[in-house]
Amino acid sequence: MDDAGFAFFNAAVKTPSPSGFEAPIQALVKSYLEGYAESIRIDVHGNLIAAVGDTTGPRLMFAGHCDQIGMLVSYIDDDGFVYAQTIGGWDPQQLIGQSMTIWTNAGPLAAAISRKPIHLLTKEERGRVVRLEDLWLDIGAKDGAEARERVSVGDPITLDLGCRQLLGNLVCGPGMDNKSGLWTVVEALRRSDAAHLTCHLHSVSTVQEEIGLRGAKTAAGSIHPDVAIAVDVTHASDCPTISKRTQGDLAVGRGPVIFRGPNINPRVAERLIEISEENRIPYQLAAIGRATPNDANVMQVHGAGVATGLVAIPNRYMHSAVEVVSTDDLDAGAELLALFAQALSTSDDFTPR
Repeated sequence: MDDAGFAFFNAAVKTPSPSGFEAPIQALVKSYLEGYAESIRIDVHGNLIAAVGDTTGPRLMFAGHCDQIGMLVSYIDDDGFVYAQTIGGWDPQQLIGQSMTIWTNAGPLAAAISRKPIHLLTKEERGRVVRLEDLWLDIGAKDGAEARERVSVGDPITLDLGCRQLLGNLVCGPGMDNKSGLWTVVEALRRSDAAHLTCHLHSVSTVQEEIGLRGAKTAAGSIHPDVAIAVDVTHASDCPTISKRTQGDLAVGRGPVIFRGPNINPRVAERLIEISEENRIPYQLAAIGRATPNDANVMQVHGAGVATGLVAIPNRYMHSAVEVVSTDDLDAGAELLALFAQALSTSDDFTPR
């Protein structure tokens, strides 16, 4: 990953994008792609669609969702404490003791989320998994009136955003799901040789994946792709307690993951594998025997059907404050997608046989 690419990735991870509140990250993506894309538009749903290439060629859609899990202010009590509901799939235990940010109309507001100290928990409370309603956010307000002057019901909340570099080109922080996939599809467009593309490439920063794959569905409705590839994260199994027998043998830093299964067009998967091997791009294989829980799901069944693939970045500790991915895997994923776009032409037939 070059310096410009890492700077964009770092900025993306630090930019808030809870589902339904993706405008800040889309503004960052738009700024980064100006000068590379031939057209950039943001649709009424919030998807950012950047296009390049031959408008008479097959329509290729790369989808990386930009939204992340978060929270939403739902109640402020008279003592000034803030209560919230979740956006997307949270393990409430991941939230205990975390530094949070409430994104108000006046700007970011620091908050801490916690519960009763362990010293004061009853025996029953200690033995029970924490419930969301037992957690609250403390902004330091002296009372409810001061809190309500600063915070409104419906304000989005994220973990304290940031990116820490670990050993071996690994990075750690919240939101790697799915700033990793977003970066990959954006970088793939940036690397594509636009002057020689024989397809019409649309790299899409999709919205609201975390609450039901909503953005990919509406974006596909305007693009009508012939071929589509979703890029998301997947669970790495190279850490304690994760079973390779159920998750597959997937390691951070060993390359992007190419999925096979009924949600995946077999010829798209074959093409991705061929390109990887021909260009010595490291890759890993994974299987999923059902509809995928990501954008590939809805893109495959758009209209009369779309030849769909799924490439994923291995991720440790998903949906937490300490997600870990490898920038080497992102770099290889972007290269794989760029080469896929450059190889696609009107002569390609992805009908299974």
